[in-house]
Amino acid sequence: MTSKLPNVGHSIFTTISQLANEYKAVNLSQGFPNFDVDPKLIELVSEALKKGHNQYAPMQGDFELRETIAQKIESLYGRAYHPVNEITLTAGATQAIFTAISAFIKSDDEVIIFKPAYDAYEPSVILNGGKIVPVQLKKDHSINWESFKAALSSKTKMVIINSPHNPSGAILSNADLLELEVILKDRSVIVLSDEVYEHLVFDGQRHESIARYPELAKRSLICASFGKTFHVTGWKLGYCVAPKELMQEFQKVHQFVVFAVNHPMQKAIANYLKNEEHYLQLNQFYQQKRDYFLEAIKSSRFTFSPASGTYFQLLQYDKITDEPDIEFATRLITDYKIASIPISVFNHNGIDHKQLRFCFAKTNQTLDKAAEILNAI
Repeated sequence: MTSKLPNVGHSIFTTISQLANEYKAVNLSQGFPNFDVDPKLIELVSEALKKGHNQYAPMQGDFELRETIAQKIESLYGRAYHPVNEITLTAGATQAIFTAISAFIKSDDEVIIFKPAYDAYEPSVILNGGKIVPVQLKKDHSINWESFKAALSSKTKMVIINSPHNPSGAILSNADLLELEVILKDRSVIVLSDEVYEHLVFDGQRHESIARYPELAKRSLICASFGKTFHVTGWKLGYCVAPKELMQEFQKVHQFVVFAVNHPMQKAIANYLKNEEHYLQLNQFYQQKRDYFLEAIKSSRFTFSPASGTYFQLLQYDKITDEPDIEFATRLITDYKIASIPISVFNHNGIDHKQLRFCFAKTNQTLDKAAEILNAI
């Protein structure tokens, strides 16, 4: 048997989590909260179950939820997506990303990916016969636009962008999106925009959704996640929005990947979104988490620049040790009982900037335990 993914084994998340469980480490590695879901949202799911929304949803998703998503995007970003033929509910954003890539990438198509990158992008391209063209971000995780222009070719079919950015917590600026718009102006390149952390942007900054930019939006698919937004990652509920002609191709694949997704949760989210505060207040909520964590570790030997978005914080450890980040992350688990994610695994050619990623979407009690350990290193 010949593997279609010969170089893919267990992800770093699986490896680190297994080690963290074995050593009973404080786990700030994986990107999911360890605090309770809003009881109101649980109540709405219960209501949906009792009202009998327990069979297949429409392939495109519950229509009321699609309408609500359309209203939300137009209110926030000024672009109208039609709920009938430009929005699809998915089994999480990862499925949306896989489906978008599968719908458009064929043998020998080139896909530009900015590194470090979420680890689901590359395998999805490879499975569809595409070729990865990596563009390494600068050390501060901003884009080198000259490197991007150099990476473009006649075979470039898609570019994948991600803001707020996992794993770095950086965000794209208005200038970045305008630059992308100019560079792609005369090219037939599709943009896949991963915006799962759109409601986690800090310090008064603005999320620059691709939807804000008409010339980019007409060539783009946007993927989003209710799991990340409302800290219900186990529900695996996300969505994709795109112009009609792109969404038609997306849905051709979607119907054979999952057909339809989680009906009662869709009904609950549709009702929950009607109160805008349920997502507009998240920036402040997570910024407080970030600030609490950074204040707690300020006496440590780690250095950092506060994350601009997501619920991840990079910590620089070069003043502590010269160890490769994978070795140091492993030793932090075995010797100190704290788990994080090494960043080199997401970089082109494993570039190691001596950075570890910590998730601060945790209870204050968990963050206190983590800080006590980090301050002692």
